[in-house]
Amino acid sequence: MNNKNTNKIKFSIITVTKNSEKYLERNILSLKKQIYNNYEHIIIDSNSKDKTKKILRKYKSGLRILSEEDEGLYYAMNKGIKLASGQVIGILNSDDFYYPKALKIINDYFTNNPKIDFVFGSTIKYNKIMTGFYPWKIHWTFGFYTTHSVGFFIKTKSQKKIGPYNTKFKYSADYDLFYRMIVKKKMNGIATKKNELIGYFQPGGISDKIKYLDYLNENTKIRLHNNQNYFLVILDFNLVEKMLEFIKIFQFYKNKKTPKKNK
Repeated sequence: MNNKNTNKIKFSIITVTKNSEKYLERNILSLKKQIYNNYEHIIIDSNSKDKTKKILRKYKSGLRILSEEDEGLYYAMNKGIKLASGQVIGILNSDDFYYPKALKIINDYFTNNPKIDFVFGSTIKYNKIMTGFYPWKIHWTFGFYTTHSVGFFIKTKSQKKIGPYNTKFKYSADYDLFYRMIVKKKMNGIATKKNELIGYFQPGGISDKIKYLDYLNENTKIRLHNNQNYFLVILDFNLVEKMLEFIKIFQFYKNKKTPKKNK
């Protein structure tokens, strides 16, 4: 934690951990290497059984740590939000990390655009640059922002107006929160430029392990929960489901026709 720059925006960066020994130290050090140092790093640990707690003890002087059992990722994020004392909240999952200029870039966007509520920063994900913010796409759930972890920053007062993550949703409570933020609360945001990279989103996390139909099903429930037109939502779901079936059939016949190479 560093509070030297009291005249500048203070960030509350929330990291949720559970058996995160592989990447956690990289995550913590990425904040310590920031050229903008007015932040607090809040770690919500779900009573890890590996070396996570040992790593947290190593860096405890620069962290706010809460270690206890919880009921999942979004429960833990909500705990972190309650503890936040900064003016801006950022989510940084334990396997992801920021580049050294990340907080400086985001601070400049909030400072130069005082009326905005949130910023989506450009990130590296699957070796590609994820950039931009397209609010009109939120009704279809896909491709309207960069990333939740690493790329998303919101004013604390705006977060409180939206409310916490809805923990009834297991996979996509972030989509539900963004829907409320953009459609219901009509909040305003901005995206950083493509070359203003904030950080790196590590593949292989929880989001990569979700079956696509499970993800699609929950997103459909979220859209209905937020009072989108029932017939349009179901039509959209069925179209995507049929498209996935077509892709599977196409891939099956493509593989069947591909001759096996002789060893």
